[in-house]
Amino acid sequence: MANSARRLPRLLRSTASEAPVYGRTPIGRSWTLESASGRQFSVGRVQKKAANKGGVSRAWNKDGCHIDRTRPTGSGHGWGARSTAKRSNAAPLIGVVAVVSAVTYVANAVKAGSKQAQDETDDGAVQVHSDSDDDENDEGSQGKIRLAEVTKHDRNSDTKWIIRGTSVYDITDFVDQHPGGEVILRACGGSIDPYWKIFNIHEKPEVYDILKEFHIGEIDDQDLGEDGQINWKVLGDAAEDFAVDDPFKYDPERDPNLIVRTAKPCNAETPGNLLDSFITPVRLFFVRNHLWVPRTHEAPQSITIELSDGEEKTYTVDDLKKKFKQYTITATLQCAGNRRSHMSKATHGPTSGLQWDVGAISTAEFTGVRLRDVLRDSGCGVEDDVPSPHQCDDEDADKHVHFSSPSDTYAASIPLQTALNPQADVLIAWDMNGEPLDRDHGGPLRALVPGTTAARSVKWLGHISINSEESTSQWQRRDYKCFGPNVKQKDASPEVWEKAQAIQETPVQSAITNIIKDDDGKKLTTRGFAFAGGGRSIIRVDVSADGGKTWKQAELQKDKAKGSRRWAWTLWSADWPTDELKKGQEHEFVVKAVDEAYNTQPEHFESIWNFRGCLANAWHSVRYQVQ
Repeated sequence: MANSARRLPRLLRSTASEAPVYGRTPIGRSWTLESASGRQFSVGRVQKKAANKGGVSRAWNKDGCHIDRTRPTGSGHGWGARSTAKRSNAAPLIGVVAVVSAVTYVANAVKAGSKQAQDETDDGAVQVHSDSDDDENDEGSQGKIRLAEVTKHDRNSDTKWIIRGTSVYDITDFVDQHPGGEVILRACGGSIDPYWKIFNIHEKPEVYDILKEFHIGEIDDQDLGEDGQINWKVLGDAAEDFAVDDPFKYDPERDPNLIVRTAKPCNAETPGNLLDSFITPVRLFFVRNHLWVPRTHEAPQSITIELSDGEEKTYTVDDLKKKFKQYTITATLQCAGNRRSHMSKATHGPTSGLQWDVGAISTAEFTGVRLRDVLRDSGCGVEDDVPSPHQCDDEDADKHVHFSSPSDTYAASIPLQTALNPQADVLIAWDMNGEPLDRDHGGPLRALVPGTTAARSVKWLGHISINSEESTSQWQRRDYKCFGPNVKQKDASPEVWEKAQAIQETPVQSAITNIIKDDDGKKLTTRGFAFAGGGRSIIRVDVSADGGKTWKQAELQKDKAKGSRRWAWTLWSADWPTDELKKGQEHEFVVKAVDEAYNTQPEHFESIWNFRGCLANAWHSVRYQVQ
């Protein structure tokens, strides 16, 4: 058969002047490419680590689109066919491919697969040839395919197929390049439609154009119902395994007391009046998920540590328990968007994201091993006095630790300085309040990074790596960041996002959770919590019954928090004799907290407003009618 060829972008020039947005190991190079239709775009910052493993290095353009570049073997520029689109501003999910200027041209190369030979034509454009017969007819002329045959090509098969509508696609060569990571494997052997219905970012012509590159045939008429749709019943008892109508149907049951902000995926907060116990019961611990919860057999059962030189070492849960000293830490986890609904009421207007009240925060005891000890055992030779990323001028130096959750495609990173600090108590945890971690809260293993936003304590932890740059994931680069009050969402260009600092430690926070009148009506008691990130203790809580005109200090409750530093909240209470309050009138009770560094909360949200609604920590007030 004749070789099929697809034209890839022409390399116009190589420079070192164009600053890329993404990429983990800059080596001072960037490229300007011209597509087959003459459109130009630039890429830059090769990922050194990828070049060390497998001969492929990765570059990112200014829009976040990355292109893999194989190491040249002889003449030519060596632009390979392992190319994908950017991780978009929405969560990277099944099949998600963002619309950027170069996406169609770059993605067309993916189907060339692993058996490639690259030539350079007379005009300098790279051609990709395949010796596979599968390329000959990619418009469906290959014939009909039985449904039972498709199910054989599931996530465990060497070849991975999916169905969209009644069309079948072989995405084997695309899985590693999928912007959403391994989550696409969930659809293999079955239909991708249920997942795309949940996340409608896929419903775009550009995505369909890329998918059709992998088209291999249509479902046989024998496996279709009278309505022309797939009849999964032909699979018999196996139908339930492949006929996924709801990816969330295996999610765990939740306590009915939780306040559900979104059901699918489940995001639910603890009611304020139930945040009255120093240790939050697991059933009432707030839930923050970006996708469905992995079933037990789907979650990683071990953890792999990958060093910056590519060396890897894997530990099972039993390995961790037997080999390393165990620690129990009392830690408060708080979503960066806690109290976002309060910020949305500021004069600057609504914020984007889940509109939490005060309950996206909870406290538990976590047991596990120090990440520091595991990194040392795996061969990490970085000194304990590694500088912070902002203080290190060496671009190639190890500065960050990446956490990733293969089952959830979630990834985030923290400074290596934090991970190696024995006083930072960063854990690989498996127990929560004395019981094995349940599925909703990251079992069997999760990261615990106390004192930082909960977004860095990655659940269903399966992989940890050391790198010179922070994670390039959606949740590190395009979320969980703050901006000035003048910056609106429409103004947030990729450059603006990249310039903003990813949230790590959280500022001081407090809230009123209960106002209780005693039985004889002589006393009113306000109760709540106060918390500061970075291991800083709460030293004072100020409360007011008249909107902040006059103040008094609350009583701080004693507790037995565990850890090298103060990682847990402080519960407080303040009594108000009713004869000091004006009966029949509405009182505005207000709280603000002060931590050990004398950081305190701002009075209003206007000065800290940001369109993402993160770190909403202005004074908290509750109006109450005194009877």
